[in-house]
Amino acid sequence: MIEIRWHGRGGQGAFTAAKILGAASLIDNKFSLAFPSFGPERRGAPIQAFNKIDGKAIIDRSEIKSCDYLIFLDDTLFSDDYLKDLKDDGIALINTATPDKFSDFSQIQSIDANQIALKIIRKPISNTAMLGALASISDDVSLSSLQQASDLYLSATNAAKNQLILRESFEYFKEVR
Repeated sequence: MIEIRWHGRGGQGAFTAAKILGAASLIDNKFSLAFPSFGPERRGAPIQAFNKIDGKAIIDRSEIKSCDYLIFLDDTLFSDDYLKDLKDDGIALINTATPDKFSDFSQIQSIDANQIALKIIRKPISNTAMLGALASISDDVSLSSLQQASDLYLSATNAAKNQLILRESFEYFKEVR
C-alpha cells in the first residue's frame, strides 16, 4: 500500500489535492482513500490530509504515521522530525522558494510550486503543482489520470490553466534529473 500524508494550511488545497489524487488512482484502476484531519477550521491553520492507494480494497482507515510520501504545500510546516515518519525509501516533497535549506537531506525533493502557480494563475495555490511533481517522482499515479481527475474537482473556468500547472511541475523533475 502507498501511503501519503499532505501538510498544508487551511485554504491551500491540501484536501482537494488528496481528493484529486484519490480519483486519479481510481482512473488508474487502483483502490484509494482520501481523507482530511484538521482541528478548528480556519484559513491558515495547519491541516493534514491523507491518501492510501493499493491494488486491493483498503480496509484500514486510520491516519498515516509511516509514509511513502510526505508532501508539504508550505515549507514553514516542515520539521526534520517528520523525516522519521518516512518509510526507508520514502520521499518528502516540499514546496519552497529556498531549496538550498533542504539540500542536506537525501530524502527531500523540492520545487517552487508557488512560482509555477503564480506564473499561470497569478495566485500562490500550489496543490496542483505538487500533484504534477508527485507524478513525476513516483510511479504510483500517472499525469494523464491526474489531469482527468483534476477536472472533477477544480473550477471549469480554470481547467486549462490547471492542466498547464500539472504539466509544468511534472516536467520540472524530468529536467532536473
